[in-house]
Amino acid sequence: MFTGIIEELGQLRKLEKGNEWGKISITAHNVLEDVQVGDSIAVNGVCLTVVQFDDQHFEADVMAETLEKTNLGQLALGNYVNLERAVRLSDHMGGHIVQGHVDGVGRLLEEHQVGIAKVVTIQAPKNVLDFTVPKGSIAIDGISLTVIDVTNETFSVSLIPHTAALTTLGYKKMGDTVNLETDIVGRYIYKFMHHEEDQPENTLTFSVLQENGFI
Repeated sequence: MFTGIIEELGQLRKLEKGNEWGKISITAHNVLEDVQVGDSIAVNGVCLTVVQFDDQHFEADVMAETLEKTNLGQLALGNYVNLERAVRLSDHMGGHIVQGHVDGVGRLLEEHQVGIAKVVTIQAPKNVLDFTVPKGSIAIDGISLTVIDVTNETFSVSLIPHTAALTTLGYKKMGDTVNLETDIVGRYIYKFMHHEEDQPENTLTFSVLQENGFI
């Protein structure tokens, strides 16, 4: 599990791809301080397992499905990637619960400046937008961000200068792709709310959720 608070920008060192496999090598520093083989590191929001490392890089195997359903397979040598180590139970929860399981790939459509912030609009697939709500959380390339607005085809977020400077979103251009992961809490609530037909005894309603502080 991750929190969506990026620890550093790494760079793609090597990407090997076969028919049913891939291997990625990332140059990094901070996330290598206490790394062990078998540890999880989120790369652009994708949970990967470290299989080899030294003091300047780490390597991870990538399944064919991951290459197909995320933007990792589109990376070019030298591209920046967002890196975050798996959270410890004693760590601060600075963002929100991020699993590192990408729901879909979006595309940067437009951006404009509002005061010190940069507002970015992202085109997203329906399965992502169904679980995206204004003021809710979403992970974009592994970055925990708050949604401003949602339409039938897009959603928007606001980037403070700190986020733009220390993550890949400060380097991407309009038209570039981003990995998207919706809030797991929202997905669970949706699942519970839509089980009433199969389980008539289910008494979970919006009023019950409100009374217990979930919404």
